[in-house]
Amino acid sequence: MADEEYEEVLSDKQKIEIAKWFLTNSPPGEIQYVAKDVRSVLMNEALYNTACVEAFPVLITTFGELNKNEYLDPRTAQVAIVDHVKQVCTEVRHATDEELPSPYIEEFRCALDAEIVKYVGEAYPKGICSVYCTNGKDVEEPGFDFEFVMLISAARHSPQNFCNGSWRSIWKIEFKDDLQIIELRGTLQVGAHYFEEGNVQLDANHECKDSTMLQSPEDCAVSIANIIRHHETEYLASLETSYLNLPDTTFKDLRRKLPVTRTLFPWHNTLQISLNRDITKEIGTGK
Repeated sequence: MADEEYEEVLSDKQKIEIAKWFLTNSPPGEIQYVAKDVRSVLMNEALYNTACVEAFPVLITTFGELNKNEYLDPRTAQVAIVDHVKQVCTEVRHATDEELPSPYIEEFRCALDAEIVKYVGEAYPKGICSVYCTNGKDVEEPGFDFEFVMLISAARHSPQNFCNGSWRSIWKIEFKDDLQIIELRGTLQVGAHYFEEGNVQLDANHECKDSTMLQSPEDCAVSIANIIRHHETEYLASLETSYLNLPDTTFKDLRRKLPVTRTLFPWHNTLQISLNRDITKEIGTGK
């Protein structure tokens, strides 16, 4: 008896989840290209719009999210109203007093924001950053704990050269008044995509932690910025070292010892290979 052929039909919910996965895992600078392909595959505008509304907000930090399409910019005390599908800001309004931190908290937040802006300007020429109060924004005097989250995002998009790269760091900063200490926990993320005559992607993550003494807002800001600068510079240096070792490790593991051509790969001369050279250049986002 011949095997019966059947076609598994995906539900709308499954299609949306698959579409969201492709959108949220798009290489840096390429989400619009992925979205175009997803749209043509789905062939259903309603499903496409649903997937985009749920997936595109990852491009805007949830730490500033007031509701599904309003985001606080603490530096300007304004709220941006965003159309996630079109990826545009449709309107801007002034933030209310309830949406902003107290003057006491804002003094610490503003000082840190100013120091981080200096650092990002030096280390990530095309980078952006922001500092949000995520806990204790109504604290009005010493004696209470509060918490900030500091974000840095930078990208280098060069599709004409078939390569894109991105950097994102998220720092959770806890001010513990009873211990007179500030604890920092950082998550550093690097993405790179090289697609000239091939498809090579890098997704690297690194976590770190540190601490410093609780002082005046200005002194706290300088100490925190120095800690962040140290850890991020150290991580970028380690990535560059790893790339220099790629020819002798990862690349060798991806290729058979004796390929079909019966010609051994010239590992002794790998620095001339554009893939290794160009990706090493692109990953230097912090340079």
